[in-house]
Amino acid sequence: MKSWTLATAASAAVLALSVAGAADAADFSYAEAAKPYTGVSIRVLDEVTPLQETLSTLVPLFEKETGIKVEYQLLGHMEVINRGQADMLSGRGHFDAVMLHGFQMGQMLEAEALLPIDDLVANKTLTNPNFDADDLIQKPFRSLSFFGGKQYGLINWNYNHVYWARADLLSDAGEKAAFKAKYGYDLAPAKTIEQMRDIAEFFTRKKGEALAGQPLAGDFYGVVFDGVKGSASLFAFVNNIMKNYGGDIIDAEGKPAFDTPATVAALKMYADLWKFAPPGTAEYSLLDVPTVMGNGIAAQAIAFSDFVLGVDKPGASPFAGKFVYAGVPVKDGAPPQFASAEAEPSMIAIAASSKHPEATYLFMQWLADKKQQGTLLETGKGGVPIRESSWALPVLKDAANPSLFRAMKATLGVAAAKPRMPKYLELSDALSGIIQQVGLGKLTPEQGAAEGQKALVRICGDKCTL
Repeated sequence: MKSWTLATAASAAVLALSVAGAADAADFSYAEAAKPYTGVSIRVLDEVTPLQETLSTLVPLFEKETGIKVEYQLLGHMEVINRGQADMLSGRGHFDAVMLHGFQMGQMLEAEALLPIDDLVANKTLTNPNFDADDLIQKPFRSLSFFGGKQYGLINWNYNHVYWARADLLSDAGEKAAFKAKYGYDLAPAKTIEQMRDIAEFFTRKKGEALAGQPLAGDFYGVVFDGVKGSASLFAFVNNIMKNYGGDIIDAEGKPAFDTPATVAALKMYADLWKFAPPGTAEYSLLDVPTVMGNGIAAQAIAFSDFVLGVDKPGASPFAGKFVYAGVPVKDGAPPQFASAEAEPSMIAIAASSKHPEATYLFMQWLADKKQQGTLLETGKGGVPIRESSWALPVLKDAANPSLFRAMKATLGVAAAKPRMPKYLELSDALSGIIQQVGLGKLTPEQGAAEGQKALVRICGDKCTL
């Protein structure tokens, strides 16, 4: 399903947030807008990562400016999902707002657990006319925040995959000469999936073989990725490989569509890549990929960019400063509209049971405002932008390794939130197990495509989306 296609009403909501009626922009202040809510306390649940830990240092600034008290609680990934969803679905209202990943939206929308914010956006006393929603990186923002002609939040985190490789190996004169002799083109960061496969094969070597002129103390692998059974592994395959081949798990109407020639071709490439990955790939989670890259035992990966930020810095890895980044490789010769990359745009959404929606809306709007986003990136010395204007900030433009932020920008230009699938977790559990079996060679790509289609039909029936 093209989940990022919006109804006209949703587009109008974005425009309302961009211009916020006829109010004089120079007269707006969050302090003035918050006066009716001075002394109100709100609870917001978010996910603990270095990005949110940096953001938490800004929350007192909001409290000082507005007089609104914010209990900003950070928990681990699964705790945020479990506790946040449970609170919203129960209608208890302990949390006024919760950070939601795109994949959670199907279940939450089906249960009507989220508060549409269209009336808040249209309220001239609450909405900053200088907010400039058009400056938000559009595809992640629109695909996440809107459904059925209504707006449900403001994007706050643009988690995304990037291509990650060892620059020191790709630029080594001896390796470059040997690669060109074998494959007939220059060794460089992969632009296509086929090039990524060639690089994976080329750099896969045994203990004692030479790598950049030095004997290896242990086995070295051409690629690393997460292959554990779970949603992260499934959608890394779907959005980084399958869609680039023109396939998807569902069609434009949300019907199961896994048994296609495009799926078979993508699974063949996926199985091929497993040959050049570490033997424990079936147990590797998304957390293991940056560890392997940081330890220097793989040549390339596709990984979440915020994990890169924790590895490619002095003291975090002996290979810090020796990496290069790019957008997720595409299928060679595929039309531009097939270009895809895995991402998990996330937002702070207001619970339908919130007792303080206006104060909560002011907080989430303040966080996504240009000023706070600039401060967040500067304070954390980098990050993952949610605004187009952020790419021009010195902290990103003049970074020690600007290729990382160019890679983020390339990814976010094609990345979208997950379709609204209420049975997302059940579906991803079944399909991830099937593609893992293909990677391990226990199912052929053709068998995997057929088994995946059966699983989708069993779980979803005729349609997997709302």
